[in-house]
Amino acid sequence: MEDNTHKIISDKIPFYRDVRFLKVFFQVLFVVGIILLAVFLYSNMLNGLSRQGIELSLSFLNTEAGFELSEGIDFDPSETYLKAFWVGIVNTLKVSIIGIFCATFIGFFFGIARLSSNWLIRQIASVYVECFRNVPLLLQILFWYALTRVLPVVRESISFSNNIFINNRGVYLPSVERAAGFNTWLWYLLSGIILAIFVVLGLAAFRYLFQFRKIREIDRPSFISHLIFSAKWTAAPIFLIITIAGWFLTPETPLELERPVLQGFNFEGGINFTPEFSALLIGLAIYTSAFIAEVVRSGIQAVVKGQREAARSVGLKESQVLRLVVIPQAIPIIVPPLTSQYLNLAKNSSLAIFIGFPDLFMVGETMINQTGQSIPIFAMIMVSYLILSLTTSAFMNWYNRRITRFSR
Repeated sequence: MEDNTHKIISDKIPFYRDVRFLKVFFQVLFVVGIILLAVFLYSNMLNGLSRQGIELSLSFLNTEAGFELSEGIDFDPSETYLKAFWVGIVNTLKVSIIGIFCATFIGFFFGIARLSSNWLIRQIASVYVECFRNVPLLLQILFWYALTRVLPVVRESISFSNNIFINNRGVYLPSVERAAGFNTWLWYLLSGIILAIFVVLGLAAFRYLFQFRKIREIDRPSFISHLIFSAKWTAAPIFLIITIAGWFLTPETPLELERPVLQGFNFEGGINFTPEFSALLIGLAIYTSAFIAEVVRSGIQAVVKGQREAARSVGLKESQVLRLVVIPQAIPIIVPPLTSQYLNLAKNSSLAIFIGFPDLFMVGETMINQTGQSIPIFAMIMVSYLILSLTTSAFMNWYNRRITRFSR
Protein backbone atom coordinates (compact mmCIF):
# COMPACT_ATOMS: atom_id res chain seq x y z
CA MET A 1 0.00 0.00 0.00
CA GLU A 2 1.42 3.29 -1.07
CA ASP A 3 2.14 6.01 1.48
CA ASN A 4 0.43 9.15 0.25
CA THR A 5 1.88 11.27 3.05
CA HIS A 6 3.46 14.38 1.63
CA LYS A 7 6.91 15.20 2.89
CA ILE A 8 7.16 18.73 4.22
CA ILE A 9 10.21 20.46 2.75
CA SER A 10 11.57 23.35 4.78
CA ASP A 11 11.94 26.67 2.96
CA LYS A 12 14.80 27.71 5.24
CA ILE A 13 18.18 27.88 3.41
CA PRO A 14 21.26 26.72 5.33
CA PHE A 15 23.46 29.65 6.38
CA TYR A 16 26.43 28.33 4.42
CA ARG A 17 24.36 28.64 1.23
CA ASP A 18 22.69 31.95 2.07
CA VAL A 19 23.96 34.64 -0.32
CA ARG A 20 23.42 37.41 2.25
CA PHE A 21 25.51 35.58 4.83
CA LEU A 22 28.23 34.72 2.33
CA LYS A 23 28.57 38.38 1.26
CA VAL A 24 29.11 39.56 4.82
CA PHE A 25 31.31 36.58 5.70
CA PHE A 26 33.75 37.07 2.84
CA GLN A 27 33.98 40.81 3.48
CA VAL A 28 34.77 40.21 7.14
CA LEU A 29 37.27 37.51 6.14
CA PHE A 30 38.96 39.92 3.73
CA VAL A 31 39.26 42.67 6.38
CA VAL A 32 40.64 40.22 8.93
CA GLY A 33 43.18 39.02 6.37
CA ILE A 34 44.32 42.58 5.69
CA ILE A 35 44.69 43.26 9.43
CA LEU A 36 46.68 40.06 9.96
CA LEU A 37 48.94 40.90 7.01
CA ALA A 38 49.54 44.41 8.41
CA VAL A 39 50.35 42.98 11.85
CA PHE A 40 52.75 40.47 10.30
CA LEU A 41 54.55 43.14 8.26
CA TYR A 42 54.75 45.49 11.25
CA SER A 43 56.18 42.83 13.56
CA ASN A 44 58.63 41.75 10.88
CA MET A 45 59.73 45.38 10.49
CA LEU A 46 60.25 45.75 14.25
CA ASN A 47 62.32 42.55 14.37
CA GLY A 48 64.47 43.75 11.47
CA LEU A 49 65.06 47.11 13.10
CA SER A 50 65.93 45.51 16.46
CA ARG A 51 68.54 43.29 14.77
CA GLN A 52 70.14 46.47 13.39
CA GLY A 53 69.98 48.18 16.76
CA ILE A 54 67.49 50.80 15.57
CA GLU A 55 64.54 51.83 17.73
CA LEU A 56 61.35 52.97 15.99
CA SER A 57 60.78 56.35 17.64
CA LEU A 58 60.24 60.04 16.91
CA SER A 59 62.37 61.22 19.82
CA PHE A 60 65.17 62.15 17.39
CA LEU A 61 63.07 65.09 16.17
CA ASN A 62 63.96 67.05 19.30
CA THR A 63 67.72 66.58 18.93
CA GLU A 64 70.13 69.00 17.26
CA ALA A 65 70.11 68.80 13.45
CA GLY A 66 73.73 69.80 12.89
CA PHE A 67 73.39 70.63 9.19
CA GLU A 68 72.74 73.82 7.27
CA LEU A 69 69.97 74.60 4.80
CA SER A 70 70.83 76.89 1.93
CA GLU A 71 67.34 78.35 1.52
CA GLY A 72 64.09 78.91 3.33
CA ILE A 73 63.04 80.42 6.63
CA ASP A 74 65.73 81.21 9.20
CA PHE A 75 67.39 78.01 10.38
CA ASP A 76 70.48 77.38 12.47
CA PRO A 77 72.30 74.02 12.60
CA SER A 78 71.89 74.06 16.38
CA GLU A 79 68.10 73.83 16.00
CA THR A 80 66.16 70.57 16.00
CA TYR A 81 65.38 68.10 13.23
CA LEU A 82 61.73 69.06 13.60
CA LYS A 83 62.54 72.66 12.66
CA ALA A 84 64.59 71.44 9.70
CA PHE A 85 61.69 69.30 8.53
CA TRP A 86 59.38 72.32 8.81
CA VAL A 87 61.79 74.33 6.63
CA GLY A 88 61.49 71.63 3.98
CA ILE A 89 57.69 71.77 4.15
CA VAL A 90 57.71 75.57 3.75
CA ASN A 91 60.07 75.36 0.76
CA THR A 92 57.85 72.75 -0.89
CA LEU A 93 54.76 74.86 -0.29
CA LYS A 94 56.47 77.95 -1.69
CA VAL A 95 57.60 76.37 -4.94
CA SER A 96 54.27 74.50 -5.34
CA ILE A 97 52.03 77.55 -4.83
CA ILE A 98 54.10 79.88 -7.02
CA GLY A 99 54.45 77.12 -9.62
CA ILE A 100 50.69 76.55 -9.73
CA PHE A 101 50.02 80.24 -10.37
CA CYS A 102 52.72 80.49 -13.05
CA ALA A 103 51.71 77.23 -14.77
CA THR A 104 48.04 78.25 -14.79
CA PHE A 105 48.77 81.65 -16.36
CA ILE A 106 51.14 80.23 -19.00
CA GLY A 107 48.87 77.25 -19.68
CA PHE A 108 45.78 79.40 -20.25
CA PHE A 109 47.76 81.68 -22.55
CA PHE A 110 49.07 78.89 -24.76
CA GLY A 111 45.81 76.94 -24.58
CA ILE A 112 43.92 79.90 -26.01
CA ALA A 113 46.75 80.59 -28.48
CA ARG A 114 46.39 77.06 -29.87
CA LEU A 115 42.90 78.02 -31.03
CA SER A 116 43.94 81.36 -32.51
CA SER A 117 42.92 82.21 -36.06
CA ASN A 118 46.47 83.46 -36.66
CA TRP A 119 48.50 80.65 -38.22
CA LEU A 120 51.85 81.74 -36.75
CA ILE A 121 50.53 82.10 -33.19
CA ARG A 122 48.76 78.74 -33.44
CA GLN A 123 51.90 76.97 -34.66
CA ILE A 124 54.15 78.56 -32.02
CA ALA A 125 51.74 77.44 -29.30
CA SER A 126 51.62 73.92 -30.76
CA VAL A 127 55.43 73.68 -30.85
CA TYR A 128 55.61 74.91 -27.24
CA VAL A 129 53.12 72.32 -26.03
CA GLU A 130 54.57 69.38 -27.95
CA CYS A 131 58.18 70.16 -27.02
CA PHE A 132 57.81 70.71 -23.29
CA ARG A 133 55.15 68.05 -22.80
CA ASN A 134 57.23 65.28 -24.31
CA VAL A 135 60.60 66.00 -22.67
CA PRO A 136 61.05 64.41 -19.20
CA LEU A 137 60.64 66.89 -16.37
CA LEU A 138 63.94 65.97 -14.72
CA LEU A 139 65.84 66.78 -17.91
CA GLN A 140 64.10 70.14 -18.12
CA ILE A 141 64.95 71.00 -14.51
CA LEU A 142 68.60 70.05 -15.07
CA PHE A 143 68.66 72.09 -18.30
CA TRP A 144 67.36 75.22 -16.58
CA TYR A 145 69.76 74.71 -13.69
CA ALA A 146 72.69 74.40 -16.11
CA LEU A 147 71.49 77.57 -17.81
CA THR A 148 71.58 79.50 -14.51
CA ARG A 149 75.22 78.45 -14.06
CA VAL A 150 76.33 80.30 -17.23
CA LEU A 151 74.65 83.60 -16.38
CA PRO A 152 76.88 86.67 -15.82
CA VAL A 153 78.69 87.17 -12.53
CA VAL A 154 77.28 89.50 -9.88
CA ARG A 155 79.05 92.67 -11.05
CA GLU A 156 77.90 92.06 -14.64
CA SER A 157 74.29 91.25 -13.74
CA ILE A 158 71.51 91.59 -16.29
CA SER A 159 69.51 94.59 -15.07
CA PHE A 160 65.93 95.67 -15.76
CA SER A 161 65.28 99.33 -14.81
CA ASN A 162 67.87 98.98 -12.01
CA ASN A 163 65.25 97.11 -9.99
CA ILE A 164 65.55 93.51 -11.19
CA PHE A 165 68.95 91.80 -11.44
CA ILE A 166 69.76 88.37 -12.85
CA ASN A 167 73.13 86.67 -12.39
CA ASN A 168 74.66 83.29 -11.63
CA ARG A 169 73.64 83.66 -7.98
CA GLY A 170 69.95 83.98 -8.72
CA VAL A 171 67.26 86.55 -9.39
CA TYR A 172 66.96 89.67 -7.23
CA LEU A 173 63.64 91.52 -7.05
CA PRO A 174 62.37 94.55 -5.07
CA SER A 175 60.37 93.75 -1.96
CA VAL A 176 57.70 95.63 -0.02
CA GLU A 177 58.77 96.18 3.59
CA ARG A 178 57.05 97.59 6.64
CA ALA A 179 57.83 101.24 7.41
CA ALA A 180 57.36 103.48 10.44
CA GLY A 181 53.68 104.19 9.72
CA PHE A 182 52.60 100.59 9.22
CA ASN A 183 51.14 100.08 12.73
CA THR A 184 49.00 103.20 12.39
CA TRP A 185 47.82 102.19 8.93
CA LEU A 186 46.97 98.73 10.25
CA TRP A 187 44.18 100.24 12.36
CA TYR A 188 42.62 101.68 9.22
CA LEU A 189 42.78 98.22 7.60
CA LEU A 190 41.03 96.61 10.56
CA SER A 191 38.42 99.39 10.64
CA GLY A 192 37.73 98.89 6.94
CA ILE A 193 37.26 95.14 7.41
CA ILE A 194 34.92 95.55 10.40
CA LEU A 195 32.85 98.28 8.76
CA ALA A 196 32.57 96.29 5.52
CA ILE A 197 31.32 93.23 7.44
CA PHE A 198 28.66 95.24 9.29
CA VAL A 199 27.49 96.99 6.13
CA VAL A 200 27.30 93.72 4.19
CA LEU A 201 25.31 91.99 6.94
CA GLY A 202 22.98 94.98 7.26
CA LEU A 203 22.31 95.24 3.53
CA ALA A 204 21.78 91.50 3.21
CA ALA A 205 19.30 91.52 6.07
CA PHE A 206 17.47 94.53 4.60
CA ARG A 207 17.18 92.93 1.16
CA TYR A 208 15.98 89.66 2.65
CA LEU A 209 13.41 91.10 5.07
CA PHE A 210 11.97 94.05 3.17
CA GLN A 211 12.84 94.19 -0.50
CA PHE A 212 11.58 90.67 -1.27
CA ARG A 213 8.66 90.57 1.16
CA LYS A 214 6.06 90.51 -1.60
CA ILE A 215 7.70 87.74 -3.63
CA ARG A 216 6.24 84.25 -3.28
CA GLU A 217 7.99 82.07 -0.73
CA ILE A 218 9.03 79.52 -3.32
CA ASP A 219 10.75 82.18 -5.42
CA ARG A 220 12.30 84.11 -2.55
CA PRO A 221 16.10 84.02 -2.72
CA SER A 222 17.97 82.87 0.35
CA PHE A 223 19.78 85.07 2.82
CA ILE A 224 23.11 83.63 1.61
CA SER A 225 22.50 84.88 -1.92
CA HIS A 226 21.78 88.36 -0.56
CA LEU A 227 24.95 88.15 1.50
CA ILE A 228 27.04 87.27 -1.56
CA PHE A 229 25.40 90.01 -3.61
CA SER A 230 25.98 92.62 -0.90
CA ALA A 231 29.57 91.53 -0.33
CA LYS A 232 30.34 91.71 -4.03
CA TRP A 233 29.17 95.28 -4.51
CA THR A 234 29.77 96.89 -1.11
CA ALA A 235 32.51 95.15 0.89
CA ALA A 236 35.37 95.72 -1.54
CA PRO A 237 34.61 99.44 -2.25
CA ILE A 238 34.24 100.24 1.47
CA PHE A 239 37.46 98.44 2.35
CA LEU A 240 39.38 100.12 -0.47
CA ILE A 241 38.09 103.60 0.37
CA ILE A 242 39.06 103.32 4.05
CA THR A 243 42.41 101.72 3.20
CA ILE A 244 43.36 104.40 0.66
CA ALA A 245 42.15 107.18 2.95
CA GLY A 246 44.18 105.71 5.81
CA TRP A 247 47.28 105.62 3.60
CA PHE A 248 47.10 109.39 3.04
CA LEU A 249 46.05 110.18 6.63
CA THR A 250 48.94 108.24 8.16
CA PRO A 251 51.71 110.75 9.04
CA GLU A 252 54.53 108.40 7.98
CA THR A 253 54.75 106.00 5.06
CA PRO A 254 53.23 102.61 5.99
CA LEU A 255 55.13 100.60 3.36
CA GLU A 256 58.26 101.18 1.37
CA LEU A 257 59.88 99.51 -1.62
CA GLU A 258 63.26 97.98 -0.84
CA ARG A 259 65.40 97.56 -3.94
CA PRO A 260 68.36 95.21 -4.24
CA VAL A 261 71.65 97.10 -3.90
CA LEU A 262 75.10 95.80 -4.81
CA GLN A 263 77.26 95.76 -1.70
CA GLY A 264 80.61 94.07 -1.90
CA PHE A 265 80.37 90.77 -3.75
CA ASN A 266 76.58 90.37 -3.71
CA PHE A 267 73.26 92.19 -3.65
CA GLU A 268 71.61 93.14 -0.37
CA GLY A 269 67.91 93.78 0.20
CA GLY A 270 64.87 92.80 -1.81
CA ILE A 271 63.88 89.23 -2.65
CA ASN A 272 66.38 86.67 -3.84
CA PHE A 273 65.45 83.55 -5.79
CA THR A 274 68.45 81.21 -5.77
CA PRO A 275 69.51 79.35 -8.95
CA GLU A 276 68.14 76.09 -7.48
CA PHE A 277 64.75 77.57 -6.71
CA SER A 278 64.58 79.41 -10.06
CA ALA A 279 65.47 76.31 -12.08
CA LEU A 280 62.96 74.16 -10.20
CA LEU A 281 60.20 76.75 -10.52
CA ILE A 282 60.78 77.31 -14.23
CA GLY A 283 60.93 73.58 -14.93
CA LEU A 284 57.74 72.79 -13.00
CA ALA A 285 55.82 75.78 -14.39
CA ILE A 286 56.72 75.22 -18.04
CA TYR A 287 56.29 71.44 -17.97
CA THR A 288 52.91 71.60 -16.22
CA SER A 289 51.72 74.54 -18.33
CA ALA A 290 52.07 72.40 -21.48
CA PHE A 291 49.54 69.93 -20.05
CA ILE A 292 47.30 72.73 -18.76
CA ALA A 293 47.32 74.26 -22.26
CA GLU A 294 45.83 71.04 -23.65
CA VAL A 295 43.25 70.96 -20.86
CA VAL A 296 42.24 74.54 -21.65
CA ARG A 297 42.10 73.88 -25.39
CA SER A 298 39.89 70.81 -24.99
CA GLY A 299 37.66 72.61 -22.50
CA ILE A 300 37.08 75.53 -24.85
CA GLN A 301 36.40 73.22 -27.79
CA ALA A 302 33.84 71.33 -25.66
CA VAL A 303 31.62 74.42 -25.50
CA VAL A 304 28.74 74.12 -27.95
CA LYS A 305 29.51 75.88 -31.22
CA GLY A 306 26.08 77.51 -31.22
CA GLN A 307 27.07 79.57 -28.18
CA ARG A 308 29.81 81.30 -30.18
CA GLU A 309 27.53 81.88 -33.11
CA ALA A 310 24.83 83.36 -30.89
CA ALA A 311 27.37 85.67 -29.24
CA ARG A 312 28.66 86.87 -32.62
CA SER A 313 25.13 87.42 -33.85
CA VAL A 314 24.52 90.05 -31.15
CA GLY A 315 27.61 91.98 -32.21
CA LEU A 316 30.25 90.80 -29.74
CA LYS A 317 33.86 90.89 -30.85
CA GLU A 318 35.89 87.69 -30.93
CA SER A 319 37.74 88.64 -27.75
CA GLN A 320 34.44 89.40 -26.01
CA VAL A 321 32.97 86.10 -27.16
CA LEU A 322 35.91 84.27 -25.65
CA ARG A 323 35.98 86.26 -22.41
CA LEU A 324 32.25 86.62 -21.72
CA VAL A 325 30.70 83.49 -23.25
CA VAL A 326 33.12 80.67 -24.02
CA ILE A 327 35.57 80.69 -21.09
CA PRO A 328 32.87 80.95 -18.35
CA GLN A 329 31.20 77.85 -19.81
CA ALA A 330 34.52 76.05 -20.27
CA ILE A 331 35.73 76.56 -16.68
CA PRO A 332 33.53 73.78 -15.16
CA ILE A 333 34.93 71.42 -17.81
CA ILE A 334 38.52 72.51 -17.22
CA VAL A 335 38.64 72.40 -13.42
CA PRO A 336 38.57 68.59 -12.80
CA PRO A 337 41.57 67.74 -15.05
CA LEU A 338 43.25 70.96 -13.89
CA THR A 339 43.18 69.61 -10.34
CA SER A 340 45.20 66.57 -11.44
CA GLN A 341 47.85 68.83 -12.95
CA TYR A 342 48.11 70.82 -9.73
CA LEU A 343 48.60 67.62 -7.76
CA ASN A 344 51.26 66.43 -10.20
CA LEU A 345 53.13 69.72 -9.90
CA ALA A 346 53.20 69.54 -6.09
CA LYS A 347 54.43 65.94 -6.13
CA ASN A 348 56.96 66.56 -8.91
CA SER A 349 58.60 69.20 -6.73
CA SER A 350 60.38 66.29 -5.02
CA LEU A 351 62.76 66.25 -8.03
CA ALA A 352 64.41 69.24 -6.36
CA ILE A 353 66.82 66.80 -4.73
CA PHE A 354 68.70 66.48 -8.05
CA ILE A 355 69.71 70.17 -8.05
CA GLY A 356 70.19 70.61 -4.31
CA PHE A 357 67.10 72.63 -3.45
CA PRO A 358 66.18 71.91 0.20
CA ASP A 359 62.60 70.83 -0.27
CA LEU A 360 60.69 68.37 1.90
CA PHE A 361 62.18 65.27 0.26
CA MET A 362 65.78 66.49 0.31
CA VAL A 363 65.60 67.55 3.96
CA GLY A 364 64.08 64.17 4.80
CA GLU A 365 66.90 62.36 2.97
CA THR A 366 69.49 64.35 4.93
CA MET A 367 67.76 63.46 8.18
CA ILE A 368 67.73 59.76 7.24
CA ASN A 369 71.45 59.81 6.46
CA GLN A 370 72.23 61.30 9.86
CA THR A 371 69.77 59.45 12.11
CA GLY A 372 69.12 56.17 10.30
CA GLN A 373 65.40 56.54 11.08
CA SER A 374 64.29 55.86 7.52
CA ILE A 375 60.83 54.43 8.24
CA PRO A 376 59.43 57.22 10.46
CA ILE A 377 60.95 59.94 8.28
CA PHE A 378 59.59 58.42 5.07
CA ALA A 379 56.22 58.14 6.82
CA MET A 380 56.39 61.83 7.75
CA ILE A 381 57.25 62.75 4.14
CA MET A 382 54.37 60.70 2.73
CA VAL A 383 51.88 62.12 5.23
CA SER A 384 53.04 65.66 4.38
CA TYR A 385 52.55 65.12 0.64
CA LEU A 386 49.21 63.42 1.34
CA ILE A 387 47.96 66.41 3.36
CA LEU A 388 49.15 68.80 0.64
CA SER A 389 47.38 66.81 -2.08
CA LEU A 390 44.15 66.34 -0.13
CA THR A 391 44.03 70.06 0.73
CA THR A 392 44.51 70.99 -2.93
CA SER A 393 41.84 68.50 -4.02
CA ALA A 394 39.38 69.73 -1.38
CA PHE A 395 39.82 73.36 -2.46
CA MET A 396 39.46 72.57 -6.17
CA ASN A 397 36.41 70.36 -5.53
CA TRP A 398 34.81 73.16 -3.52
CA TYR A 399 35.55 75.63 -6.32
CA ASN A 400 34.19 73.22 -8.92
CA ARG A 401 30.92 72.76 -6.98
CA ARG A 402 30.59 76.50 -6.57
CA ILE A 403 31.06 77.41 -10.22
CA THR A 404 28.90 74.48 -11.32
CA ARG A 405 26.06 75.65 -9.06
CA PHE A 406 26.24 79.25 -10.29
CA SER A 407 26.53 78.24 -13.95
CA ARG A 408 23.24 76.34 -13.97
